[in-house]
Amino acid sequence: MSKHIDASPEAGKEFYQNFHDKGKVVMLNLLKFRETADYTNLEELKPTKNISGEEAYQLYMDSTLPELEKAGSRIIYFGKSRNFLIGPDSEKWDAVLLVEHESVLKFMEFAQNQDYLKKAGHRTAALEDSRLLPTNEIKNYT
Repeated sequence: MSKHIDASPEAGKEFYQNFHDKGKVVMLNLLKFRETADYTNLEELKPTKNISGEEAYQLYMDSTLPELEKAGSRIIYFGKSRNFLIGPDSEKWDAVLLVEHESVLKFMEFAQNQDYLKKAGHRTAALEDSRLLPTNEIKNYT
């Protein structure tokens, strides 16, 4: 089974081309945590004791939130999930995260920010698998 943790260059280019002039972008993150976080090749971030993937992701979130706020982004929702009500039984996700970014350019500035990148390894250590689906609003129903 293929795991998805980081975007490919092709996916990044397509994302920019499809969303760069659409205004706000909301990222749907589906997250599957490792039982034990894997800090292989991330020695500078490795905690003194073994921690769970969920705990490593919390370290990622704690260090990322200030950088998100500086970029004008915000967390809309972060919650635990289990089985789909409608969807394949073979897919199980531990958590769902929705993050709103003012624009594609703001998202890209955030994703390339050196202060963010210094701690982003916690995400890599935390996740067994993930999905990141960019969306833009069709119509405001609120």
